[in-house]
Amino acid sequence: MKAIWTGTVGFGLVNIPVKMYSAIEDSALDFDMLDKKDHYNIKFKRVNEHTGKEVAWENIVKGYKLNDKYIILDDKDFEKAIPEKTNHIEIDQFVEEHEIDSSFFEQPYYLEPQKTGTRAYILLRDALRKSGKAGVGAFVMRNREHICILKADENVILLNRIRFAEEIRPASELDIPKTKAKPAEMKMAIHLIDELTKPFDIKKYKDEYSGKLLKIIKAKAKGKTPAYKPMKVVHSNTKDLMEQLKESLSAKKRKAS
Repeated sequence: MKAIWTGTVGFGLVNIPVKMYSAIEDSALDFDMLDKKDHYNIKFKRVNEHTGKEVAWENIVKGYKLNDKYIILDDKDFEKAIPEKTNHIEIDQFVEEHEIDSSFFEQPYYLEPQKTGTRAYILLRDALRKSGKAGVGAFVMRNREHICILKADENVILLNRIRFAEEIRPASELDIPKTKAKPAEMKMAIHLIDELTKPFDIKKYKDEYSGKLLKIIKAKAKGKTPAYKPMKVVHSNTKDLMEQLKESLSAKKRKAS
């Protein structure tokens, strides 16, 4: 794996040199865009909108439009904005992980200690595990500030990048009825939830779509036409919510037997 960020983690007066690696990889199939006529690749070019000519990467700069005029920024300008967070993650506080709403979670990363920070890294990892807490901090990556939490995950410190509060749209914008569920229906719904409750195991969930899509691709490569069965949603025979819940429970019992 290639490190995507290198810096330090501040834990009180202890600074831990670390490297950051992406903890995820895309399971989706990688498709190319082709011309329908001859199946040649479609290429995108960085073109100057005024001259129509292609511009090389080394000649591209970043600019912010202010009062109808572009202000050009270079790498040093970005570093000057928050220099203390460019290569450093300071843990500002510790929290119970469940305090952070799941809607804030954005992307996970692995932190690996550099040689001079191994002992301090192990200390922080084990302290996080023993306390059951997560550290909260902020850092700058790719010219943008991110808030993050750090937690112990098996043998590694896992950094989860999380969103700022202003990035979450208010649910109040949605048209949600203010009515409440009927007590009898609520009791039945809780019963159904209890029936379907079991320990969570992420390994049982697979990317079935990509796997089946690959089978279709291989079949077409051999000149075969894959069989197609459109999904058919089976609805309950009754519109009564209570009856639907009862049917759900009886269906669950039939499957169990």
